[in-house]
Amino acid sequence: MSNLDLTALEGWLAEKLPDQSGLTAEPITGGQSNPTWFVTWGDRRLVLRKKPDGPILPGAHAVEREFRVLTALEHSNVPVPKALWLEEDDSIIGTPFYVMDRLDGRVISDCTLPDISPQDRHEMYLDMARTMARMHAVRPDEVGIGDYGRPGNYFERQIGRWSKQYAQSTGPRIPALDMLVEWLPDNLPEDDGGVSIAHGDFRLGNMMFHPTEPRIIAVLDWELSTLGHPLADLGFCVMPWHTEPDEYGGIKGTPWENSGIPTLEAFVAEYFAHAVPTSALRSFHLAFALFRFAVIFVGIADRVRAGNAASDEAANLAPLAARFALRAQEIAEQGDRTWGGTL
Repeated sequence: MSNLDLTALEGWLAEKLPDQSGLTAEPITGGQSNPTWFVTWGDRRLVLRKKPDGPILPGAHAVEREFRVLTALEHSNVPVPKALWLEEDDSIIGTPFYVMDRLDGRVISDCTLPDISPQDRHEMYLDMARTMARMHAVRPDEVGIGDYGRPGNYFERQIGRWSKQYAQSTGPRIPALDMLVEWLPDNLPEDDGGVSIAHGDFRLGNMMFHPTEPRIIAVLDWELSTLGHPLADLGFCVMPWHTEPDEYGGIKGTPWENSGIPTLEAFVAEYFAHAVPTSALRSFHLAFALFRFAVIFVGIADRVRAGNAASDEAANLAPLAARFALRAQEIAEQGDRTWGGTL
């Protein structure tokens, strides 16, 4: 976690909210990316999110993009925190940052939703599907972000990007990933022209639920957002049904069937019941999501070997590259399946 210059931040906040005083800041631990703090300034409860200290890759950790998409969605029916100020001058606290309102709610990373009633588990999952459908229904040009990414040929470009990143890895080759680099382009569905705001990391742990009710009050962590295909988010969001608890919090191998958690089929059906017309979810989309995550874990493993991993958690995540690649290979070898679809 980066350090936060409280003296500099206090002076900055005094200009934004001169009627307040008294600063406290509590770091939010966990994650691999942008350092985040709960900030209290007088009676205002805020969240500050900044780029990490030190050199970063061009375009990475783009808090400016996060701020832009949060602002664009403020008046939509997608629940997001209210973004207040973006500061691009890195002389204030060392890097660009933005500040948003703090919301009170529950963030639960364990996809089995322990200590939740079966009825609420069921509704929380279905509300995640509905929230994703509402996000994909927002027309980017109508909220001022029509230039937020490159439309069209999304999966083709993404396969190329992640295959290239894997090829540049300094680590050992992973046979299942080598197979997927060949299989994915050969099984690419015909482009249906679908373009939406794609969150890029739409999962349970990035949802904030109401303190007591089974409904989402905010979608968090928009760092990977862009314009993309809606089925990329949907394929990513159903990964827990194909991964185990020690594989980044999946539900496979747990007694989830009797816990209130809906089946993958019911979750996807709920999404399509509220989605804009789009093609069916296919095995390709699930395999692609697992492939993408496997390459992300390859990158984490590279950073662990180089000694510059972002957190101690990285060493535990690095071995997941091979396991996620194998999960994707399993799906690929089971043959093409489809779920839902409104085209």
